[in-house]
Amino acid sequence: MGTERFYDSLSIDKSAAFETGFNPYYRSVEAVYRTGALIDGESYIDCASNDYLGLAADPRVKDAMKKAIDTYGASLCGTPIASGYARLFTEIGKKLELFTGAGENVIFPSCYQANCALFQNIVGESDTILVDHYAHASLIQGIRLARCKVKPFKHNDMEHLERLLKSDGSTGRKWVVTESVFSTEGSIAPLDRIADLCEMYDAVPVVDDSHGIGVIGRNGRGILEEKNIRGFKGIYTASLGKALANAGGIIAGDPRLIDYMKYSCPGLIYSTALTPSSLAGIGAVLDIIEAEFPARSLRLRQNRAVVLKALKEAAFTCSDGESPIVSVICGSDTATFRCAREFFNRKIFTTAFVPPSVPPGEGLIRIIAGAKLGENEISTITAAIAETGKEING
Repeated sequence: MGTERFYDSLSIDKSAAFETGFNPYYRSVEAVYRTGALIDGESYIDCASNDYLGLAADPRVKDAMKKAIDTYGASLCGTPIASGYARLFTEIGKKLELFTGAGENVIFPSCYQANCALFQNIVGESDTILVDHYAHASLIQGIRLARCKVKPFKHNDMEHLERLLKSDGSTGRKWVVTESVFSTEGSIAPLDRIADLCEMYDAVPVVDDSHGIGVIGRNGRGILEEKNIRGFKGIYTASLGKALANAGGIIAGDPRLIDYMKYSCPGLIYSTALTPSSLAGIGAVLDIIEAEFPARSLRLRQNRAVVLKALKEAAFTCSDGESPIVSVICGSDTATFRCAREFFNRKIFTTAFVPPSVPPGEGLIRIIAGAKLGENEISTITAAIAETGKEING
């Protein structure tokens, strides 16, 4: 009886899916090609993935990954500290250090793992973490594991952040945590001002650049380049599975931090290392970005502009972030699922965000019109937007 009560307690509210006859999650992706994906036997234009620069299916990236498999096999089947430290870790780590300007780094199997491992390994229970209200779930989960005092500050509100820093009377260390590009609505953090406030009030800045690396900055190097920050004194994390089109995550910063993480972080030293093929793929992507970022970035931003214009003309309310992310504000879970369904019925694959990914009543649809999409795909998307707007907005 106790077992049954336990399993019954794990039920998920799927009322929005029942009401709309559509569940946007765990769709069966059978194949991925340059501009889209095969889902349930049908071709869809991909506006859901974080493949900003269109490099996930690039032949040069795939060739690099195949060569790594020939050299190392599918996996080294060991932790980095023991038997899993392929030479590629050193090579790609150095490339990432030069690319981001964030300092030395250590590579994790995912950025979620990196964020969760970071805080519980370096933050004390007497410390205080001040975190942007819109921060990503992986940052929030990591912060919870630290079991310290947490004070959210209003999204990108530097006056509120300064008031909190000024009034904090705790004896422990202070940390200020933010994303670079906020994944649900596309705004960019004023990291230069955050860094200045941290210097002024003796706090440590922590930034997750997952949606910034390879996307923002003059050369695609991420938030530090975007905000012209040199000699960043804080801690930097990023996913290698979005614009860098592979898998993995990094923590970067002062060499003393990185050495400490390498030898004392359970989330790293007790986890099987990232596969060599992914490391080689990251290296290939970084080379391509160095050579081709201006053209790919231009296409990405042109696509965003066209899609955003079409959404506004169709009477959708959209986020006003500066990044390539475009979000359609829907409201309730049911309204969000309905919007996702209408796009899906028109062969456009998008991402639906409902609680706990966003606050209750603030559901949204995220659209990323990546650089891989050409004029034909963008025309199809804008036509689908117009039709969906008539269906939903009248």
